[in-house]
Amino acid sequence: MKRAVIIFTRVPEPGKTKTRMMPHLSPVQCARLHTCFLKDIVMECRNGGADVFVSYTPEEGWKTLKNILGEVKGWIPQTGKHLGERMYGAMKEVLDQKYDSCLLIGADVPELEVKILKKAFDVLETEDVVFGKTVDGGYYLTGMKQPVKEAFSLDTYGHGKVLEETVLKIESAGFSVGFTDTLSDMDTPKDLRGYKKRMLEDVRLKESFTGRYLAKISKISIIIPIYNESRTIEKMQRQLLPLLGKCEILFVDGGSTDDTLEKISPRFQIIRSEKGRAWQMNKGAEQSTGDILFFLHCDSELPDHPLERMRKVMRDYGAGCFGIAFHSRNFFMFTCRVISNHRIKDRKVMFGDQGIFLDRDLFFEAGRFPEIPIMEDYQFSLTLKEMGVKLGMADRRIYTSDRRFPKGTIPKLKLMWRMNRLRKMYRDQEDIEKIAQMYRDVR
Repeated sequence: MKRAVIIFTRVPEPGKTKTRMMPHLSPVQCARLHTCFLKDIVMECRNGGADVFVSYTPEEGWKTLKNILGEVKGWIPQTGKHLGERMYGAMKEVLDQKYDSCLLIGADVPELEVKILKKAFDVLETEDVVFGKTVDGGYYLTGMKQPVKEAFSLDTYGHGKVLEETVLKIESAGFSVGFTDTLSDMDTPKDLRGYKKRMLEDVRLKESFTGRYLAKISKISIIIPIYNESRTIEKMQRQLLPLLGKCEILFVDGGSTDDTLEKISPRFQIIRSEKGRAWQMNKGAEQSTGDILFFLHCDSELPDHPLERMRKVMRDYGAGCFGIAFHSRNFFMFTCRVISNHRIKDRKVMFGDQGIFLDRDLFFEAGRFPEIPIMEDYQFSLTLKEMGVKLGMADRRIYTSDRRFPKGTIPKLKLMWRMNRLRKMYRDQEDIEKIAQMYRDVR
């Protein structure tokens, strides 16, 4: 059997491809992402044993595509006024070269596998036309043994009934239709978040060109709840200045009454919220745009390259945090550090001062931080644990202030014991207002 596959694409040019990803991705990132799609797709096509053709536009971009895809059987400039005409022209040109069957695939399906192509060719053994459905009602693949003009006769594409209407036209003309596997095409930031979620369970996606690039460029939103942080706000800004332009940074103020807000540079965005860490962090998350949400306390000290360290963790996990450390040399502060870091691995629980970061969709799926006066981070960790979410830990620690701890070894030990008691009271469902008052008293 003489078989062919046509990759139907435009040239990856900044500002002209994957534009529905903007402004979440920059024009350059959109073009590079499209390039990764093409590299993954052509690899699967070559592994399928069929001859590979590329139908492309604009015509002057041929050299760019050749650098991306390498040698193929043939290059076919797209011609025709409408999308259907261009697809039909490419299909007819290849089938006229005496191929027994030919598949045409779009460039928005980096999850394409060779087994899907083989299944499509198998369907053509008994059916006239084959389609690969997309979850949004369109199709990413079509194939046939002879040119079927009715398969490309719609007036418009890009709506939710493209496949349904196309199949109706084909069957009305007397041709039979079959299907291969359904895939998700990558058109919007939401589609990319779905892909990254599937990456956690699929090593093939994680190691693909697309997977590696998405892990590298995942947008991070840093959300810092603040309230009367005059003593810490300037130090935090000095840490964040090198990250401006590399991530989104949101200070969420709960109604500060000191000079905190006056000290914040206009280069940083400030969001107003009602007072309460849970309320403030949720408000920041709602107004953020990142793929990864990072909740950071204002008195924390970040390690070097924090964005890269978080992205590394998020390649394998849906949520994570940094290990914690204190500058204090007190033995019981060292003990606190060891216990806190061990808790993440052993009990799967992380606290806010460790710098919680997680997938955006997972945050909202988990119901956000519970809007309670205390223990919001503890309860959120318990919720993730109930959901079966695996936690990762970054390879560097985040330093946090020991200002909440009293001076002296014995007072420190008593405070640790009391905090454990408060958490037990919370697990035992005692009144949250009572626990909050006891927390204020021990602090």
